[in-house]
Amino acid sequence: MEKERNDKNIGKKLDGRYEITELIGEGGMADVYRATDVVDNKTVAVKILKKEFAENEEFLRRFRNESKAIAVLSHPNIVKIFDVGFSERIQFIVMEYIDGITLNEYMEQQGQLGWKDAVHFILQILRALQHAHSKGIVHRDIKPQNIMMLRDGTIKVMDFGIAKFAREDGKTGTDKAIGTVHYISPEQARGGATDAKSDLYSVGVMLYEMLTGKKPFDTDNPVSIAVMHMQAKVPQPHTIRPDIQIGLEEIILKAMEKDPKDRYQSARDMMDDLQTFKENPEGVFGYYPELFGETEPEELPEDQQSDRFYGPADSPEDDYPPEDDAYYGDEDPYYDERQQEEEYYGDEDDVYYDDEDEDEDDEEEYEESRSLFVPILSAVIIVVIVIAAVLFTQVLSKMLRNDGSGNTAEEKLMPTLIGMDYQEAELQFGDQIKIKIVSSEYSDYEKDKIFDQDIKPNDPVKKGAEVHVKVSLGARKVPLPDLTGWDYVTAETQILSSGLQIDRRNAFDDEVEEGKIISTDPKGPCELTPGEFVRVVVSKGQNKDNVVVPNFLQMKWDLARTTAESLGLVVGKEEVDDSSPEGTVLNQNVDPGEEVTEGTPIMLKVSTGKAKAKSVRVAFAIPPTAAGLFKIVLYEGGAEMANTSQFNPEYASGTTNLNIEGTGQHDMIAMLFNESNGKEARIGTYRIDFESGTSTPLSYDINGAFDAVDGLRKATATSTSAQPPQSQTQPTQTSAQPVTPPDQTAAAPQE
Repeated sequence: MEKERNDKNIGKKLDGRYEITELIGEGGMADVYRATDVVDNKTVAVKILKKEFAENEEFLRRFRNESKAIAVLSHPNIVKIFDVGFSERIQFIVMEYIDGITLNEYMEQQGQLGWKDAVHFILQILRALQHAHSKGIVHRDIKPQNIMMLRDGTIKVMDFGIAKFAREDGKTGTDKAIGTVHYISPEQARGGATDAKSDLYSVGVMLYEMLTGKKPFDTDNPVSIAVMHMQAKVPQPHTIRPDIQIGLEEIILKAMEKDPKDRYQSARDMMDDLQTFKENPEGVFGYYPELFGETEPEELPEDQQSDRFYGPADSPEDDYPPEDDAYYGDEDPYYDERQQEEEYYGDEDDVYYDDEDEDEDDEEEYEESRSLFVPILSAVIIVVIVIAAVLFTQVLSKMLRNDGSGNTAEEKLMPTLIGMDYQEAELQFGDQIKIKIVSSEYSDYEKDKIFDQDIKPNDPVKKGAEVHVKVSLGARKVPLPDLTGWDYVTAETQILSSGLQIDRRNAFDDEVEEGKIISTDPKGPCELTPGEFVRVVVSKGQNKDNVVVPNFLQMKWDLARTTAESLGLVVGKEEVDDSSPEGTVLNQNVDPGEEVTEGTPIMLKVSTGKAKAKSVRVAFAIPPTAAGLFKIVLYEGGAEMANTSQFNPEYASGTTNLNIEGTGQHDMIAMLFNESNGKEARIGTYRIDFESGTSTPLSYDINGAFDAVDGLRKATATSTSAQPPQSQTQPTQTSAQPVTPPDQTAAAPQE
């Protein structure tokens, strides 16, 4: 808890996207955190290389290898990788978050596992390794601590931190003996070259521990354990757990052979044996005859033997068919013949060839020939009886099976041809049934394999019956071009339109432009089966460091630009009117203290030093007797500053307004124009204060102005002048005289 409180990574947002929330695991070279992907709004796991190793080239190489290894893997039993980031300051990998426990924790809780659970877990691990090995990747650190188990029993292999591309030959001193010592293969322990079979050895050790509850080699000295892996004989599992099945023990021992040539040669081979064992847990493989005691697999009858699997290890006597008493009775039918041979040849030491005894021998031979006549005659009679019985049985069988038409209806069960090569099926069953190809089509089966038959397997058929089969042309293929350098959107359209699926990964690349394709797996041009996944690695651009954005507010523009450039940021300038000194930064679009990557653009608003224009409304009171069409204009220094549009007093509701924009304080002259007769007159002078937003009339006589331009109805005209609005300052009253705008001559009023 104390470490978590002092952990500086918690609270960081990597790449402006992955917000670190909690430390969930500590490893030898990296720590693992729970984080939130704020873009996709999901929980992820982030592995960050420890700072003490960040400057160590060996550890950095291994850490980069992990991302390189996992980047080409896509399998339900392998932890997914979403993103990677490497810079001088921090190296991290963003992975799938697994809500579960390690297999090691589960094994410690359970002790010895039942064989069904153990096989269930091991098969998933082997599927993951089969996928990795097919990509040329060896894990080299398979152990229960590196395997996660979800709540539903799904297995996820993780931590390819010391994984190595098998095709990269050679090794260095630092490559030696990498791996956890309890699960290390003999060749790893001695620093030799490793391949897929090294992983299978580690799987064998795990299966041993699952079933027995103990590690095969375990002491307090790691060096001693490594030596035992290289030299000591594996303690046989049944000495620890007597009830373990022989077939399962054979699988463990074969996986843990010292010499890689004697082990399973692939994960698929080991999976096949485990699957065979699942189907018949009492069966044996015959790899280790000493496990059978007196009954060895070679003693089993031929009809129950196969190349690798011998079925249940019952006593041989039970497997032989019972003898037919009707033929042989209770005695050995060959006994008399053997006895006769012994009597005939006698003992070799008793045979003499003395010429003097020749006559005597002739007499003895005659007597002996007479004694042999009876047993020989008996044997001939027995043979004749047996042959007659067999012939009678065959004739009776044919009579019983006669279908009434004179033809015998010899019926057999239709064999399963699906999945067999056509030539193989013809060779094996061609003498019993006629196999006819009716079509060749694309299918999920391999090329030349039978994928359909019109007579179902195990249906009764007559000998010589014709069965129609369909032979596969293989899976239908679609082309995948070389997409390297393509824009991702274009590449995505190409992949999806071909019936393929896409799996996107992002990675930094100093040479490939952001948004372009770095690589694909598989690499084009090639042909794929519709529905296959294509992994696409998309460039995130150059590998950039994270930068904390400074506070630019109130800085001068030149200083702000220099500061940003020194941090690798790009700033833009937007000038705005403001009373602040010219060049002062007023606003920034990224908050100070936020962490962004180098090259992130930041927009700054900078003052022009000019006050921002404000709007002021000027109101004019209209005499109630005014009639006609009028317009009021404000002038300053002879220049028109603003005007009302044309208005009719009868619809003006007693006032008309004029809006004007500007800054500071200005005195302006208001003029009234009669649009009907062209006459004009001065209304007065107004002080416009834009800072306070007010207008004050300094001199004012709007009634006189309307009268001067003949804008009042004479019959209702009064001597009382209209008063200005209450919100305006009362002006000094002056007589209304027709005036002209500055620099203009006043027009004489027209009667």
